Amino acid sequence: MDFNDKAKQFDEISPDRRCAGESERRPAVFLDRDGTLIEHVHYLSDPGHVRLLPGVAEAIKRLRHAGFVCVLVTNQSAVGRGMITEARLHEIHAEMDRQLAERGAALDAIYYCTDVPDGNDRTLVKNEDRKPGPGMLLRAATKLGLDLPASWMVGDLISDVLAGLNAGCRSILVKSGPEPHDGPEDEALSGRYLVLSDFVAAAETILGDRRGHPFPAPATPGVRPGGHRGIGVNQHRG
Repeated sequence: MDFNDKAKQFDEISPDRRCAGESERRPAVFLDRDGTLIEHVHYLSDPGHVRLLPGVAEAIKRLRHAGFVCVLVTNQSAVGRGMITEARLHEIHAEMDRQLAERGAALDAIYYCTDVPDGNDRTLVKNEDRKPGPGMLLRAATKLGLDLPASWMVGDLISDVLAGLNAGCRSILVKSGPEPHDGPEDEALSGRYLVLSDFVAAAETILGDRRGHPFPAPATPGVRPGGHRGIGVNQHRG
């Protein structure tokens, strides 16, 4: 099965959200999963271990109420490594959705990339669809009619930040995950993104920007094109 067939298989985006005209394009908040939306579990494989981080459901509700489309974009190499099946990944996301729904919240879409990286450098784009590549964000923008310069990326890793910058969004690095943020790559990008405590603080900043307290968009670094493989998409409407 080639990429186009696989993408079509998992494309469940409803017709009313496809290909909006330029005047109808909406801002989005792209968010990472582990360490941003839910507690970080190394290679999460059990839906029973899914735990929403404090306050994220209410933050998502507030963002959607303000007109932001909330899209999860997540690297899931555990599927590519054979550690979990794609069906199991859907079960994990279904449990996450259930917990959000219990609190009156929902995501608009979930995009995931199952590609396995061939190294540990989180700043290097080898597959456009695996963060730090912008592919998942660009694909969501096309499908959902999103305004990327008015959108934000929020995550706990430098690869999340770069995915947002590479897509032309503004980015926020949150400190709610297990990784330290004092490496040379973080230092080199200093000033191009905000660093905040968690997704709740990020949502408050994004909403404040919408109310007229702008954070200037950073310069966008270039990326090398990569292959389109191992990406899926699910639609979730609240």
